[in-house]
Amino acid sequence: MSGGAPPRGKIIVFGLVFWYPLAGVMYQFLHYLNGLRKIGWDVYYVEDSARPIYHIDAGSYTYDYEGTGNIAALGPVLDAHGYAGRWAFHDQHAGRCHGMPLGELRRLYREADVLLNVSGGQEILEEHGRIPLKIYIETDPVKTEILVAQGDQGMIDALDAHDAHFTFGENFGAPDCGVPVERYRWLPTRQPVDLELWPWDETPGTAYTTVATWNNQGNDIEWQGEVYGWSKRPEFLKIQELPRRRPQCEFEIAASMPDDDRTRFGQSGWKLTDPIAVSRDAESYRRYIRRSRGEFTVAKDQNVRLRSGWFSDRSCCYLAAGRPVINHDTAFGNALPTGRGLFSFRSLEDILAAVDAIESDYGAQRRAAREIAAEYFAAEKVLESLCTRTGL
Repeated sequence: MSGGAPPRGKIIVFGLVFWYPLAGVMYQFLHYLNGLRKIGWDVYYVEDSARPIYHIDAGSYTYDYEGTGNIAALGPVLDAHGYAGRWAFHDQHAGRCHGMPLGELRRLYREADVLLNVSGGQEILEEHGRIPLKIYIETDPVKTEILVAQGDQGMIDALDAHDAHFTFGENFGAPDCGVPVERYRWLPTRQPVDLELWPWDETPGTAYTTVATWNNQGNDIEWQGEVYGWSKRPEFLKIQELPRRRPQCEFEIAASMPDDDRTRFGQSGWKLTDPIAVSRDAESYRRYIRRSRGEFTVAKDQNVRLRSGWFSDRSCCYLAAGRPVINHDTAFGNALPTGRGLFSFRSLEDILAAVDAIESDYGAQRRAAREIAAEYFAAEKVLESLCTRTGL
């Protein structure tokens, strides 16, 4: 999948593929890699960190990088998409470099024109200082901005190491947005999608599905006397009765729930699926989305109450696959069209109205979803805009 304009220079995408080896993460970064390649960049993918990585089977973090199987499982995926010899995972503890040899990685640092730190997962090392332009892309807004407003020096130092700052918080600065925006000029962006990875088909499934992290520890944050939550569980509890209100439709969650929640949601009519089975490999994840009728999901309390404008990198995959999306209102409707193919909700009644609209003309809603993906999320458009606004 090469092609596009003549090479514009060397760009490194730093990410989380090996660190958090779930398929949704892999797709998030494949969209960046493929999109940058299509608009003419010489693209490389790198992780170079001393932090522990996630062992999917143990459900915990470890410094035994090779013992997780992450590198053996995900390196071939990058190779298959045309990045053989263009990715590196540097094990700083053992001094080993997987993918590219360490000498080649260090030469890349000397020759690269741009560093794209997606999700901010890569600490900026001394070797990265030679790279002329370092771009930070925040995929989870709110907590970062609150930490900056609170004077958190670690966060400030991490952001100061970059020359430009982009955020999925597309509503920053709007009158209805409560996120404190201080010190940095945050430029709005969104998840790019390589539409070729989500070809149109005529065989949608029967269930509205989603993949979610149920509980997330340690990421709630206090701001101006209120606590803003990160976990999805409290938001799902608010609409637990949805399947009973539309029994003719199926609603399915792929999430790791405790037994009492599984019982509670099962009794309310939700179908429950093992998220690891869905997310262990890229093809299973893509097949799960493409066999869905659409996506229904919730957003984190932080994004909902503070109206950040965040939109999910997974939801835009559903749109690209021609699957209508019903997502929690974070004010993303100020940047994206809603009402056909894509719906926002604040209440259970809003959800029911969206389901009824989708089911009344499902074919048209599917086409509208794909059209939104092509117009607003196509990787070439999103990334060309990012480049233009950084003077590339």
